[in-house]
Amino acid sequence: MRLAQVVGNVVATVKARGLESHKLLLVRHVNPAAEVIDGEGEPYAAVDLTGAGDGDVVLVAQGGAARIHHGTGTVPTDAAIVAIVDSVLVNSRVTFEKR
Repeated sequence: MRLAQVVGNVVATVKARGLESHKLLLVRHVNPAAEVIDGEGEPYAAVDLTGAGDGDVVLVAQGGAARIHHGTGTVPTDAAIVAIVDSVLVNSRVTFEKR
């Protein structure tokens, strides 16, 4: 899993079965040890399982860990937001705290 920051959203009126009730958000990885946590790198889409919003720092599961269970099977996804982060502590120093 990786820390990321929500930087936008994706609007899709037609989605694969099992994704209909989920938002799609754009996220960028963050460096948890940085003085200021800010999204870096190319943004990518992730299925939101938590109700995250713009600017939130989130925990993203990727690959097989990002599969969403739906009724009779799983929905193939590459990235899923599985937690909204309250704070990050690195080497006894708080690098992020939700306001």
